[in-house]
Amino acid sequence: MADHHLDAKGLVCPLPVLRAGKAMKSLPVGGILHVETTDPASPKDFVAFCAATGHVLLVSAVCGDIFRFTIEKVRPSP
Repeated sequence: MADHHLDAKGLVCPLPVLRAGKAMKSLPVGGILHVETTDPASPKDFVAFCAATGHVLLVSAVCGDIFRFTIEKVRPSP
């Protein structure tokens, strides 16, 4: 399946989620998006993003000041 990496470090809410939404549109169903952010609001934002879109948040991790998310696209984008 297709994997895509999104570097959203330095961006603040709502930009990381907006950029992730745009990136998800280009992925096929089953594709994986890896996102890195530095915005402390990102963990709750990405949980809400996945709940709203139906995509699956596979990984939510913190490594120092970097938040890492892995999201699987499970439905076509509108």
